[in-house]
Amino acid sequence: MLRFTLNGKTVETDLAPDTPLLWAVRDGFKLKGSKFGCGAGLCGACTMHVDGVAQKTCVLPLAAVAGRAVTTIEGVTATGAAEALQAAWVAQSVSQCGYCQSGQIMAASALLAQNPNPTEADVEAAMAGNICRCGCYPRIKSAVLAAAATLAPDAVVQGTPFKDAMAREASA
Repeated sequence: MLRFTLNGKTVETDLAPDTPLLWAVRDGFKLKGSKFGCGAGLCGACTMHVDGVAQKTCVLPLAAVAGRAVTTIEGVTATGAAEALQAAWVAQSVSQCGYCQSGQIMAASALLAQNPNPTEADVEAAMAGNICRCGCYPRIKSAVLAAAATLAPDAVVQGTPFKDAMAREASA
């Protein structure tokens, strides 16, 4: 039996240790929010947090999370960062097809947990491993920066007040 914490609860599974975490969570624990995209750890649709760090779980074996804390999109939604991100996603009209959105939110929430006042470059670097087939990258970046500003209202983006940075983004 392999044991780990899933969204704050200790769970056990008898799946093979080389089973990708994504499949254990989706099929074994019936949490369907994280998606299968590429199967090679390149697109980010499967992103979850392992001990607070965003990880591509389609290539992460169960053995790697033994004794660790795993958080899925279902578990992260109660945090302040997730609420701010969801509100910013709606305000910025980020979603189109929506397929990548759970992975995008997971990557963004990990960033904001580690760096509550990211620069535009920080956001671009943190989100680089998440592909959006609809090409919503400028809106995703704006939404992450807006969420950061909500969480830290005095935030500054690359030395420019956030409001001015958002105006530049909107005119681009």
